[in-house]
Amino acid sequence: MGEIHNFKAMCLASSRELIRRIFMAGVVACTLVATPGLAQQATSAGPYKILKTAKVGGIGGFDYVYADSVNRRLYIPRSGQTSPPRIMILNLDTLEQIGEIAGTSARGTAVDAKSNHGFATSKPVVMWDAKTLATIKTIGVDGNPDGILADPFNQRIYIWSHVAPNATVIDAKDGAVIGTIDLGGAPEQAVTDGKGHIYVDIEDKDEIAVLDAKTMAVTAHYSLGGQGGTPAGLAFDVKNHILFAACRNPATLVMLNSDDGKIIATVPIGAGTDGATFNPATMEAFSSQGDGTLTVVKEVSPTNFSVVQTVQTPTTAKTLTLDSKTNRILLIAAEFGPSTPPATPGGRPVRGPMVPDSFSVIAVGK
Repeated sequence: MGEIHNFKAMCLASSRELIRRIFMAGVVACTLVATPGLAQQATSAGPYKILKTAKVGGIGGFDYVYADSVNRRLYIPRSGQTSPPRIMILNLDTLEQIGEIAGTSARGTAVDAKSNHGFATSKPVVMWDAKTLATIKTIGVDGNPDGILADPFNQRIYIWSHVAPNATVIDAKDGAVIGTIDLGGAPEQAVTDGKGHIYVDIEDKDEIAVLDAKTMAVTAHYSLGGQGGTPAGLAFDVKNHILFAACRNPATLVMLNSDDGKIIATVPIGAGTDGATFNPATMEAFSSQGDGTLTVVKEVSPTNFSVVQTVQTPTTAKTLTLDSKTNRILLIAAEFGPSTPPATPGGRPVRGPMVPDSFSVIAVGK
C-alpha cells in the first residue's frame, strides 16, 4: 500500500509540475506579444547585419552623414583644427569617393530634390549644384550652424543652431535668406510631413517643437513627459502621423502622435543615441547609439511597437542616414587612440587621436 501511495504522490507531483510549466510557458508567450505601450526584449539575432565596411580614411572630425538617394551620393562633412575642412562625396552604391567640396567646415548637409541644390551647415553656408558638385554661392548666416533639413513643401532649407537664431530659413531655389526662428531651445534633428508641418526635437527642453512652414511660426511644443529626455534623434512615419524621438536620458525611443503630441508608447534603446530614421518600406525605425548599437524598432501597428533587433556597430557610429532605394542604413565611424584623463576634476576625458586611415562607412541591411 505504501508503494501505491508513493506512486500516486509521484504522479500528482508530476502533474502539478507539468501544469506549472504549461502555465509559465503561456505567461512567457504572452509577454513576447507586443502590445500598445510595451516592447519585446531586444535581441542581437535578426535579419540586419553589416553588409560592408568601406575604409575611406582621411583625417578630420565628423558628425552628420547624408544620403542623396536620387543622385546616388553620400555626403560626409569632415572638419578639424589640424586638417583641411571639406565635404567628402562618395558614390552611394560603391562607397568610393568621387569628389569633395574643399574649404568647407560643416556639420551637416542636405539636398533639395527639385532644384538639385545642395547646402552645408558651414559659416557661411555653402550652396552647390548636386549634379556637377560646383559651388554656386556662399550665404552669410548667424548662430552656430549644426543640423539641417530640406523641406520639399515650399523648397526651403532649415539651418539649425544651438544658439540664437535657432533656425535660419533659406530659399532652396536661389539661396536667399527668408528669415530666422526662435525655437526656445537647442534643436537637434528635424523631420517634415511635406505638407507644411515641421517637427524639431529640442535637446535641452525635452520636447518637440512644431513649426508652420508657411508662417515660420512655432505652433506647439510637445513635452516628452519624463518618458524620454535629451532627445538627439527624430524620425517620422508620415502616413500614420507618428514621431519617433530618440532620447539619451532615459535611453528610450518615444512614439508620439504628430497631430496632438500624445505619447503612444516607449521602447528601450542603447546609450548615447545621436540619430534616428524611419523606413516606410519596412515600417521600421532605427536609432544609432554611441555604445556600439543600432536599435531596430518595428511598427506592428500605429499603437504597437517592438524592438526586434540590436545590431552591433563600431562605438563611434552615432549618426546614420537611410538610402531609400536600397533600404540600407549608412553609418560613419573611426578608431581612436587611448583617451587622456580630464584636465579638471569632474571633467570629461579627452578622446585620443584618430587612428590613421581608420575612418569608415558602414552599410547595414538585410
